[in-house]
Order: sequence, then structure tokens, then C-alpha cells
Amino acid sequence: MVQRDAVSMWLNLWDKIGLAALFDAPRSGRPSKLPSDGIDFIKTEIEIEPRSPKRVVARVKEKFGITISDDTVKRVLRDLGKKWKRVRTSLKPKQDQMKFSQAQHDINQLKLQHKTGKINLTYFDASGFSLKPAIPYAWQDINKNILLNAGHSARYNVLGFMSYECNLASYVFSGKTDSDSVIASFDSFSVGITKPTWVVLDNASVHTSAKFKANIDKWKQLGLNLYFLPPYSPELNLIEILWRFIKYKWLSFSAYLSPDNLQHELNDVLKNVGLKYKITFA
Repeated sequence: MVQRDAVSMWLNLWDKIGLAALFDAPRSGRPSKLPSDGIDFIKTEIEIEPRSPKRVVARVKEKFGITISDDTVKRVLRDLGKKWKRVRTSLKPKQDQMKFSQAQHDINQLKLQHKTGKINLTYFDASGFSLKPAIPYAWQDINKNILLNAGHSARYNVLGFMSYECNLASYVFSGKTDSDSVIASFDSFSVGITKPTWVVLDNASVHTSAKFKANIDKWKQLGLNLYFLPPYSPELNLIEILWRFIKYKWLSFSAYLSPDNLQHELNDVLKNVGLKYKITFA
């Protein structure tokens, strides 16, 4: 709510100075301690050690002979468009760019054939789920912590075939993921094939073993073809996104409180992928 006197003052200023009355007048404030090149210096120094504003404080004092606070450094960094966030790992330095580009092109062609109904495009991968949470942060009372079981915990392995529309055929088991379990999942999946199907998968050892390769011709006769990705190219396998959504978004924190909770919630999520739990790929 604006007071009557304030409106009256605005009108009087408008009569006196016109449009300029709409703009705030310059205000006094404490001048910055930093010299003209101080901001560029902070930007350079934080790129040398991105985790340590304290180091930047020391370097500013060493360079300019002035003392600033950690908060000043953080404010400058925010003004520069930076934010404190988790550092991510990347396999890109290990990629063969020519092979990666070729695989990207090939998969785009498969997508086009899938969208026109000529083939079915599916992505295969395995993932493991245990009581060690992928989201170790939670709101807790200051003097009381949420305690999770330490040490060995139940682990559920999931083998999944995900279509481009995010429909999922999954196989959950508590044993070891080996060539036999992967072959069994491909045998089961191939039974339901109704048109030529391409499965994108990585070069994990269980996918390149002699035992696995011995079944490729059998699956091809059933209409199931394999497209092996080049090494270090997980971003080309869309099912990797599904695993991240399950671990970081769809499984509730309570899933990590007991093996029964984890098994129940994991089965519920896997059963409802594409229905209650959806990812839309452009």
C-alpha cells in the first residue's frame, strides 16, 4: 500500500522535473575496497582453486594490500554469474570423438526409423540399488540426526530395456550381474518382439563376453539387433537418465531405511515407469 503523501510527492516531482521523477536518485554508499582490476583478479584466482574463497582473500591481501571477507569474495563471484554447486565427473576426455560422432549419427538415424514406425528403438543397461542413499542430505533437527544402517546392505540389481517413449521392461534380482543373467534377460525380452528392434548398449564385459556373443545370431533371427556404443559414451544411452531419476528423484528418503522399504519402493517405481513416472525425450 502506498501512502497519500507519497503519491502527492510523486505528482509534485512530475510537475517539476517530468520523466526524471520516475528514476531513483543516486544514493551514497561505502565505496568498494577493491581497485578497478580487483574483480578480474578474483575471477582469475578462483579459477585456479574453485573451492577456496579463503585462498582468494589471502591472494587479494598479498596483491593489493587490502583485507576483504569471504562474503565479499562470494558476492563478487555471484555477480560474475558463478554459483556454489556440485562438481560433476565426465568421461569426455577419454572419448574417441570420431567414434562418438559416428555413434551419435547412427542413433539419430535409428530414432528417425523408430518415429516412422519401421523399427523399435530400445536402450539397455544395468544398475544397482542398495541402502546407501544417493541423496545423503535431508532436513533434520539441529541436535538429532537421521541414522541409516552402516556397513553391508541388501543390493538389488536391475536389468532394464527402455523404449524411446520411456516404457520399461525390467528384471530385478539380488544375485550377481553376469553374462548368464544378461543373456536370460535378452532371451525373455526377445519373446515379445513384434517388429525389427534395435537395442543400444555399452561395451561392459558381460556384453562382450564369448558366452553373450554366442547368442547374437539367435536374437537377430528373432528380430533383435544390437548397437554397441563406443567406450566412454554413457550420454548416448538414454536409460542412464532413467537410473538417475530413480535414484535422485523418484525413490523417497524412506526407501533407504530398510531392505523391505527399498525393495517395495523400487518395485513400485519400476512397475510404473512410463505411467506415474515419466521422462520425455526431445
